[in-house]
Amino acid sequence: MDFGGTIDTSIAVAGYERLKKRYQLEAENRISSMMMQVVDIDERILKELDIDTRPVFPGSPAVTFIEKNRYVDEWGRELVMLPGTAWYDQLRFPLQGDISQSDVKNHRWPDPCDPLRTGGLKERVQQIRRDTDCASILCVPAPIIHPSQYLRGYEDWYVDCASNKKLLLSLFDAVFEVTSTICRRALEEVGREVDVVFTADDLGAQNGLQIQRESYRELIKPYHKRYFRLIHDLSPAKLLFHTCGSVVDVLGDLVDIGVDALTPVQVSARGMDTKLLKREWGAKLVFWGGIDTQHVLPHGSVDDVKAEVERRIEDLGPGGGYVLCAVHNVQPEVPTENIVAMYRHAREYVPTYARGHA
Repeated sequence: MDFGGTIDTSIAVAGYERLKKRYQLEAENRISSMMMQVVDIDERILKELDIDTRPVFPGSPAVTFIEKNRYVDEWGRELVMLPGTAWYDQLRFPLQGDISQSDVKNHRWPDPCDPLRTGGLKERVQQIRRDTDCASILCVPAPIIHPSQYLRGYEDWYVDCASNKKLLLSLFDAVFEVTSTICRRALEEVGREVDVVFTADDLGAQNGLQIQRESYRELIKPYHKRYFRLIHDLSPAKLLFHTCGSVVDVLGDLVDIGVDALTPVQVSARGMDTKLLKREWGAKLVFWGGIDTQHVLPHGSVDDVKAEVERRIEDLGPGGGYVLCAVHNVQPEVPTENIVAMYRHAREYVPTYARGHA
């Protein structure tokens, strides 16, 4: 079971405050993603819920706050937390509009060699090894899709995919130089000691891929292949890849270029039927997630959550290869009792395929 092992399998601050209150904790919140406002979960909660994973988060340069709830990050993005929301939304896309390859080249890029990024990594891995029997997960940057969309803006990004590929590829090259260098330096520091390396790049939407499969193979897959090869060359760890939405159409591509485990397994998206996924891909992929966060966790009863846990274990658990957690980060509207029920029941439930050995 995973909870907080990555920046995409954690919990939002507001929900975490209620969870801390349940366990009578007064620890200060450690934010693991400023934009998503999710946390590095306290060790005492992880032990209470019997969680099997521990994160290894590289550092990053501090953001610059323009005013309360409004900041600029190292990529030049301006983000704001609007009233009544629980995360930061992007206000300004630095490379939006009518730009040239020179504008890409002259953009103020982050320093991938900033020593803050690797400081403390060895000590964190050693602490996990010394104090727990849990899997350590090194989180490295998204290769190209996330950062390039955040820079270019979504509309321009999609238009470039169709009609301005030369500009798009120049942006990909510049982004990849930064992200792959950050990744390489982290791997050189602790890649041989960690159990899992996590990265993310969303390919899916609710009803299908963000772009056509042929466009993925032409424009993006070559970069993913290079990035994943870098990870496997510098670490014996398993590669955990986060991509939301309906991605059933590219699972073969992901396996082909080195993905070992898929998260979050968005079960409400088209084609993401856990029974079929296990049958078709269970021999080649670990499935990591699967507990529905669009409907069951926020709106269901405790009994609904327990039934969801049982369903996903029955579908994805036979033969191993399933790590149970929510589909993406647990959001503020999820009742605390549903979070606890998800993990408690997963430990208590004996699936039908194991009952003869219980």
